[in-house]
Amino acid sequence: MKKRCFLMWVMMAASAGVMAQKEGFGYKFYGQVRTDLFYNSRSNSETVDGLFYMYPKDVAPDADGKDLNAKPDGNFYTLYTRLGVDVTGPTLGKAKTSAKVEVDFRGSGTTYSLFRIRHVYFNLDWGKSALLVGQTWHPLYGDVAPEILNLNMGAPYQPFSRAPQVRYRFTNKNFKLTAAAIWQSQYLSVGPSSNEAGAVTTVKSQSFMKNGCLPEFYLGMDYNRPGLLAGAGVHVSSMSPRTESKYNDNIYKVSERVTGVSAEAHVKYVHRRFLLAAKSVLGSNLTQTSTIGGYGITCTDSRTGEQEYTPLRVSHTWVNMMYGSKFRGGVFAGYLKNLGASKSVTGVLGTGTNIDQLNTLGAELTYNRPNWKFGAEYTWTGAWYGDYTDKARVTNTHLVKNNRIVLTALFQF
Repeated sequence: MKKRCFLMWVMMAASAGVMAQKEGFGYKFYGQVRTDLFYNSRSNSETVDGLFYMYPKDVAPDADGKDLNAKPDGNFYTLYTRLGVDVTGPTLGKAKTSAKVEVDFRGSGTTYSLFRIRHVYFNLDWGKSALLVGQTWHPLYGDVAPEILNLNMGAPYQPFSRAPQVRYRFTNKNFKLTAAAIWQSQYLSVGPSSNEAGAVTTVKSQSFMKNGCLPEFYLGMDYNRPGLLAGAGVHVSSMSPRTESKYNDNIYKVSERVTGVSAEAHVKYVHRRFLLAAKSVLGSNLTQTSTIGGYGITCTDSRTGEQEYTPLRVSHTWVNMMYGSKFRGGVFAGYLKNLGASKSVTGVLGTGTNIDQLNTLGAELTYNRPNWKFGAEYTWTGAWYGDYTDKARVTNTHLVKNNRIVLTALFQF
């Protein structure tokens, strides 16, 4: 795979001069070389060996009562160096055509330093309306995201995902309507998995959406004028946790489904060197967007083991303020609350489901020159862990904290 991707880019670079001569086509190559050095005062829930940071882990006492997670860590990476090409093509009927291909070296899962697709799509633009087909930012990530150095871009408060989708947009004066059908590729939902011994664990997999035979759906409206963007949207997802049940030493075919409805509102205001942005999400089983949550088991069939579910609800909100140009500083604040389920549950499946609330406060300063950025960021995160109630709320909480420092150097071309 690595060799094939490398060969692809060599061929594109070698043939760029020839391609640019094709009538009606235009090509713009771009990219960045990025380095990240980070330090954490505690072990954390994370991916990419700490580069994509989420929240501090709960206390894990050893035989002497010492906390195994109360240990610092840090590392240095260049994995988010990226390459991309924007393509403009000849018209298709009355539509202007364009495409994007963008990759980085993030890899997948625990395999790093390999090419990974970030964005790959084509777009048909008729002026007031446009149709995008391919992979790009999930609509819940949208056009409003915090301006921070941490590569999680505000997750788990900010929904973070790039996903295959068919997206239609209609613009009339200051208003824009967005409708999308979304699938999953690199950012996946959490669900159950059974080993040979019958023990149930939680895993991330495409199979839950695939077996549900339905994409996610998003519908949103934005108001946009110079310096101001404000809008809201509704998201629906429906998936199948299992198609078979191993119960009482027998296997049964089952038909299970869990459906969640989420809503979000966002705003961004820019005036000269000042930026204020915020987003609030009431999420329902949005584990595929790099946040906490999941669903609970409400009942189990006594003969087949077939289960019924209800989604867990999570409220997450962030605010970001920035000021400056050459020297640019700002603050970020995030708050997340686990609201539990609307019904009593006998068990839960998801990520971070034993967290009652999360708080994050961060501050950064960057030095910016044409094509260059150097920055430092400090982030404090507190997680309140506790015990489940019958409706998957969390009580009897205790606070776990992490201090994180990130140093970044970025060359863009």
